[in-house]
Amino acid sequence: MPQEVRGVVSHAVNEPVRMETIVIPDPGPGEAVVKIQACGVCHTDLHYREGGINDEFPFLLGHEAAGVVESVGDGVDEVAPGDFVILNWRAVCGQCRACTRGRPWYCFATHNASQPMTLTDGTELSPALGIGAFAEKTLVAAGQCTKVDPEASPAAAGLLGCGVMAGLGAAINTGQVGRGDSVAVIGCGGVGNAAIAGARLAGAAKIIAVDLDDRKLAKAESLGATHTVPGGGTDVVERIRELTDGFGADVVIDAVGRPETYRQAFYARDLAGTVVLVGVPTPEMKLELPLLDVFGRGGALKSSWYGDCLPSRDFPMLIDLYRQGRLDLDAFVSETIALDDVEEAFARMQRGEVLRSVVVL
Repeated sequence: MPQEVRGVVSHAVNEPVRMETIVIPDPGPGEAVVKIQACGVCHTDLHYREGGINDEFPFLLGHEAAGVVESVGDGVDEVAPGDFVILNWRAVCGQCRACTRGRPWYCFATHNASQPMTLTDGTELSPALGIGAFAEKTLVAAGQCTKVDPEASPAAAGLLGCGVMAGLGAAINTGQVGRGDSVAVIGCGGVGNAAIAGARLAGAAKIIAVDLDDRKLAKAESLGATHTVPGGGTDVVERIRELTDGFGADVVIDAVGRPETYRQAFYARDLAGTVVLVGVPTPEMKLELPLLDVFGRGGALKSSWYGDCLPSRDFPMLIDLYRQGRLDLDAFVSETIALDDVEEAFARMQRGEVLRSVVVL
């Protein structure tokens, strides 16, 4: 039978979110109902509320989540009721040209649940990133559920569902940071600081954090940055070169996603170095670079989609490292809040007061 649960819904651009009753259908073929235990408050949820993703209101917000599988539909064998899972927004298809070439982290046909969740009057909801986890329960495609060690804290584990995984993967998967490398990270919010933690995990010798906010730079140091550079009034490129013997960093990660920060990343890398763009630009942004510089500096210019992660490979491995004390996911949890407190959490996030507020149910 369909279930009614509480959830956080955005009805119109820039209007405060509202608590609503959500109707969750029984899972169909290939689907699962998950009881949410924790869900991070991500900038992407705010972008949905502001109309920055699309205009398919109303949105059921929330996507950085962990919980327990309650029920599954026909044909589901990857997870079972009772499994502790992290939700992801890129359930791979296994059949597209990326998947058949052995590169499923680039899957071009990722999918979500087929059935809609609705309000009690039948209005269909658009779940954020196909998840909609600011709710007591949600309906997803079974491939969006990745089983991990149930001893992990749900508040910490759920953050791998989006921002923290994007940053870790930008360093480890996309940037392929190696032992002894120098790394610079521009922008030290949740994603940027996760990139710093990833660079440290990979064995980088020098990790340079760049941000306008001294609080974020202090957090970056606690997560592994060896040097910090204040972004305001500083020649960021020159300072990164000074800290890398005049050469530039082996890998520079732009976790902001603006033309000016990308130019800094481009010129702050060593010859044949790598630039990774993981910050998400807006549609109107344009970039202009001398083509001769693109050719002459060599190396690689990469974009990182979801940290180029494969959830079935990366989530269990990272949770194991967390359980071993080698990856401090708890450090990303600034505060835990109730489901009713999401609107206030958006305000704290905009003021730069938190890395992540996490809703705990």
